[in-house]
Amino acid sequence: MISALRTIFALPLRGLTWLGGQGTRAVASVVFVAMAVPPLGLLLRPYITEAILCLLCISFMRVDLVALYGHLRRPALVATATVWTMVGVPVIVGLVAHASGLVERAPGLSLALILQSMASPMMAAPALAALMGLDATLVLVTLVSATAVVPFTASLFASLFLGGMLSISPLALGLKLLGILAASLLAATAIRRIFGAGAIQRHKQPIDGFNIIILFIFASAIMGDVAHDVVADPLFTIGIAALAFAIYFTLLAVTALLFGRIGTERALALGLMVSQRNLGLMLAATAGALPPTTWLYFALTQFPIHLAPYMLMPIARRLTARADAAGTTSSG
Repeated sequence: MISALRTIFALPLRGLTWLGGQGTRAVASVVFVAMAVPPLGLLLRPYITEAILCLLCISFMRVDLVALYGHLRRPALVATATVWTMVGVPVIVGLVAHASGLVERAPGLSLALILQSMASPMMAAPALAALMGLDATLVLVTLVSATAVVPFTASLFASLFLGGMLSISPLALGLKLLGILAASLLAATAIRRIFGAGAIQRHKQPIDGFNIIILFIFASAIMGDVAHDVVADPLFTIGIAALAFAIYFTLLAVTALLFGRIGTERALALGLMVSQRNLGLMLAATAGALPPTTWLYFALTQFPIHLAPYMLMPIARRLTARADAAGTTSSG
């Protein structure tokens, strides 16, 4: 009986381990599979908040507290990166959206861009940075500080730039974000207490595999209508997709240039983090009560979010190899 139970549990564990070992390839394939099965997206859409909570919980659960405390002893860089991603980016996007008249001409699209700029970085950003061989610890610490302030900065910028565009008040938005983050953190803390940090580290690949499954559920839920939109209005959909890629790589490039003095490899890590915005958190906080164009933009941002780490992998490998070679030369 016991051996039979072990066999039953061993099979899904092997599957999760294999999936977790696929790295950026599995992350990149998520969006294509999600788009190819629209009925699955419609079925999973009611569970989008639960998927976000799971993703947040997994990320908090895997926080390396030793590395976190080490970076917090040198807070200047983390504070600067946090201010840039949580204040600088939304201020620039909000001012451009209003000054260009985009808010009046395309309110749904401007709402999407401003919400994107207000969002904290994705909780998966440190894992993606690690997969690419970049400084995941710097990304993690900056992510933690940015996530801590997002309920307050999002409420502030919603009142400044969004006016009556949202179905909830800026204060309610901030409180919902705070509640979602607090619930995820409490659940993650309980899991770490019960199972221990060592067990979590030992089961890294199965947890990665489970994380990819949750990413697939989220991507399917948000992309349920994309195939229909492509058929109904291909030019508009392609234009929105092109804009999503342009915004992503602009944020990445500008951040890498701004932080170039700390080294190309670390600057690229911060650029990856700033461009990976946690739109799911905004969807959960607004309960998905958003215009169709906002939904479409959020859905199409999944392409650069999932594809860019795979596309940037060769560059990251060259940078880390160059850094390793420089370190060996200096030590020699």
